[in-house]
Amino acid sequence: MRHQSNPIVESYAGLLKSVRAAGLMRRRRTFYALLFAVLLMILGAAGTGFVLLGQTWFQLLIAAVLGLVFTQFAFLAHEAAHHQVFSSGSANDWTARILGPLLVGMSYAMWVKKHTAHHQYPNVKGKDPDIHTGIVAFHEEGAATKHGFAAAITRHQGTLLFPLILFLGLSLVLDSAKTLFGRRGVKYRFVEIGLLVLRFGSYLTVLFVMLPWGMALAFVGVQMGVFGFYMGASFAPNHKGMPVLETGSRVDFLTRQVVTSRNIRGGFFIDTLMGGLNHQVEHHLFPDMARPELRRANALVRQACENNGIVFTETGLFRSYAHVVRYLNRVGLSAADPFECPLVRRYR
Repeated sequence: MRHQSNPIVESYAGLLKSVRAAGLMRRRRTFYALLFAVLLMILGAAGTGFVLLGQTWFQLLIAAVLGLVFTQFAFLAHEAAHHQVFSSGSANDWTARILGPLLVGMSYAMWVKKHTAHHQYPNVKGKDPDIHTGIVAFHEEGAATKHGFAAAITRHQGTLLFPLILFLGLSLVLDSAKTLFGRRGVKYRFVEIGLLVLRFGSYLTVLFVMLPWGMALAFVGVQMGVFGFYMGASFAPNHKGMPVLETGSRVDFLTRQVVTSRNIRGGFFIDTLMGGLNHQVEHHLFPDMARPELRRANALVRQACENNGIVFTETGLFRSYAHVVRYLNRVGLSAADPFECPLVRRYR
């Protein structure tokens, strides 16, 4: 019995073939080497500034710079974890395994487990950990479980989104600890624990030796707040406010990755600011594609979407934030005023 071919599945196979033929899957080691060198220089300059400033509240400016730099290192670790940097999978894994705990301050094992599930099932209820209901509810069923004070927060969760993501850095540290000290097996557990102890031990020792306690605590608060805000503001536009799919949805790979993702317009500055995450559609279709090639893949992806009638979403950065805020507020009120995106009904 012959199986009927799926034109969209065949379209993705053709798209992948075109992308490879255009040389877009090549490694860009020089780009990543230069990026790493620039980040190290900025980190060194921040350290020098810290020493020269001494005991002054201007140190909080250094803390803010560190929050930005650590986020950029997180983008680099993310790309290594996706095998975008080196041809060798082992070299990529170890780069991410070292960068994550030592420079970013979070577990590679925790990130890979969570992020792999997200890439396999973006915006799929019960399968994508990025839309798991916590402080924020990303779909109506999650909002309906909230009661009392939590429900009051949820009703205004869109408005409160940006204040809430100030705590994302702390959340990632706690999730890292849960993963590394949990009962489930973790590969190279003690390597990561050792790197995290070295990182936080050295960092906090320098702060509390060089600065008064109150200033040192403020330094940590600003650095973690900027880091969390920058991370959250970079990841939030990618999928939040896009269609949320039911657990049993039968959607092909190309359609699922495209309709649940949102691209952000912009040139080199936005590419650098968001670590390439602004090309979210292309990143989800080709997770191991190096950052500089994502923009070049855009035209090929758009053509494939047009040929198959798949909605491709791209907008400006601030417009995406406005959409996310409106969507989350609408979800927060969904118990009284249900909302469902037409695309969800189409792909359910």
